[in-house]
Formats: sequence, C-alpha cells, structure tokens
Amino acid sequence: MHSFKELSAQFEQRFSQRQFPQSPANLYDPAQYILGIGGKRIRPVLCLLGNELFDELHPDAFEAASAIELFHNFTLIHDDIMDKAPLRRGQPTVHTKYSEPAAILAGDVMLIYSYEHLNKINSKVRQKLVGVFNKAAREVCEGQQLDMDMEQQSPEQVQYTDYVNMIALKTSVLLAASLQMGAIIGGGSEGNQQHLYEFGKNVGIAFQIQDDYLDAFGDPEKFGKQPGGDILVNKKTFLLLKALELCNPAQKAELHRLMAGNPSDKVARILQIFHECRVDEWAEKEKERFCASAYKHLDEIAVVSGRKQHLRELADFLLTRQH
Repeated sequence: MHSFKELSAQFEQRFSQRQFPQSPANLYDPAQYILGIGGKRIRPVLCLLGNELFDELHPDAFEAASAIELFHNFTLIHDDIMDKAPLRRGQPTVHTKYSEPAAILAGDVMLIYSYEHLNKINSKVRQKLVGVFNKAAREVCEGQQLDMDMEQQSPEQVQYTDYVNMIALKTSVLLAASLQMGAIIGGGSEGNQQHLYEFGKNVGIAFQIQDDYLDAFGDPEKFGKQPGGDILVNKKTFLLLKALELCNPAQKAELHRLMAGNPSDKVARILQIFHECRVDEWAEKEKERFCASAYKHLDEIAVVSGRKQHLRELADFLLTRQH
C-alpha cells in the first residue's frame, strides 16, 4: 500500500514526460503547456488509491489515471475560455498565451488522447471503465452548463438543492468516478464500487463547502490571499444562498444593496451579515454532514480497515485544510 504522496510521485514521474507529438506544434504545444503548469493530480491519484484498496497496483491504473487527468485538463482549458479567465495556477491560461482557436483545438485533442489511454486497458474491464468514464464526463458538462445557467439567475432563483446538484456534477462526480475506475481495475465488487463512488462524491461536496468557507473566512496568512474574492464578484456560494434563506428583511435588503455596487466595505459588511445569520456555523455543520456520509460509505467497503487508511487520511487532509 502506498500513501497519496508516494502515488503522486509515481504518477508524476510517468506523466511528466511529454504526452503529445512534437508536430504540429501549434496544436500540441498548447495542450502540453497546461500539463506543465502544475496541479495537485488529485483525480488520477484517487484512481491509483482505488486500485490499491482491493489489489496490487496494476499498470492499467496508470492508463486510466492518465485518461482522467487529460480529461480534467481539457475541461479546464474550455472552462477558462468560457469564463474569460486570464490566469490558471498563476500562469497565463492557454487561450491567453496562444489564442482561443488554439485552446479549443488543444482541449479537443486532449479529450481524444484520454480515450487513447483507455483503449490500452485490458479488454476484460475496458467496457466497464469507459462506461463509468463517459457517465462522469457527460455529468461534468451538465454541471458546467447548470453553473452557467445559474450565473444568469438572481440568487433567490437558485435553490440550495439545485446548487448542491450542480457542484456534485461539476466537481464531485469526477473524483468519485476516479475512485470507482481504480476499484474496477483492482477487482472490487459492484457493492464496494458504489460505496467508494459515494465516498468520493460526498468528499467532493464537502470540499467545495470548505472552499467557499475559506474564501470568506480563511486566515489570509494560511489561505495565501485576502479572503472575500467570491463576495466581490457576487459569486453564488453555499454561504450566500444560505444567508439569503436565513436573514431578516433588513439584512436581505442590505445584501442586495451591497451586491448591486462595489463599496469599499463590501466584503466586511457582507461577512458581518454572514456572521449575524450564523452561516459560518451552518457551513461547518453542513460540511460535517457530507463528511459523515462519506465516511459511512468508506466504512461499508468490505476490505480490512488498514487498506482504507490512506483514503481516510487524504479526505481528512482535504477537508481540514486552511488553504
């Protein structure tokens, strides 16, 4: 059994090699560029952990992990175009450094290469793997569309349950599918696969709640930047949606006044309303609710508890982080 750090190093050693041909450079260099600007590689390493939960690490797991990481970066390239984002991981986004047409094509070819990796996997499990991969890929696209739809709606039009569903599709299902794909390669039963999938999905939702919380209330020294970025751009977060649900009419009117403009005290005033509505306390409880569900599913997986330790440690790290 290997830790997340050890598996991350193994994956990075393989994946750091150039993934694409040299020519045509204007197609493949932009694709290689985004792979070279970092990333935690959480999803591919989850695939490897899912494999090791049930059996010795298999070469097929690295092929599946590579497919997952290429697909993830494909979505990042296209998301950045849709969001008109100038930076990704502190570096110029692909469409900024090259061009939008180059970025679109680079994303497209990365998706194709994802399937090249899946096609190398043993035929006994390939069909099942592709089915899980395709379902997750489709749902990520659905989540992105729902996110864009919500951008056009006022906060009151967005139901909390709809927001959770959007986050689950856009972020969590790929984490969950990564684990399940590893479990398939490792020979995990259908029941164990589903428990592992639900573990990943609930961890992903709790992770997003933690992310929203840190953006609002994080310690600047630990968070690495001044909190309140989501507030400044009126981003619909768990905190804002719950505050609008809990606040009194006067507080709601003040929230709308602050969101309608950009006063110098906007972040401080909205954070004050969040505190008054106790959404910081609610967020902690909501995160714990999804954590509890995640760990319940992990406990239900029928393998000795010691094999689950690295997954539990990773979830603990992700959900208690301060940055």
